Amino acid sequence: MDIFFADPSEVPLPPPEVRIRQLTAEPSPDGRRVRVYFEVDPFQKRPNAELFVLDEDGNETASVSIIESMSRRMELTMHLRNAHTGRYILKAVLFYSKFVEQDAPIENLQPIEQTVVDTAETAFYIEE
Repeated sequence: MDIFFADPSEVPLPPPEVRIRQLTAEPSPDGRRVRVYFEVDPFQKRPNAELFVLDEDGNETASVSIIESMSRRMELTMHLRNAHTGRYILKAVLFYSKFVEQDAPIENLQPIEQTVVDTAETAFYIEE
């Protein structure tokens, strides 16, 4: 199998070594959305991620799940519920899932094992 990389110095890493390279948040002028840029190291196995936006009181105002991303650079827009002025925190959790082969009835299935490899957070402000 041939794999082409834009930068030959970017060697794909095994799951335990993959890290979040960049996490930025830029609120929209109306304060109801936030533009997120999320970048991870080159990877051998596609990672999963959960992104959360928390307000000053620690209440979740937005979240997104990324399942087995094929891209290491992602830009997305998160819509904030009950947005108001103040400080917000964007948190990212990068993880891998282990799917267990089972022949059990669906009501007896075991949960998926998740291994967190990195976390990051950044603050942003919504002003009037």
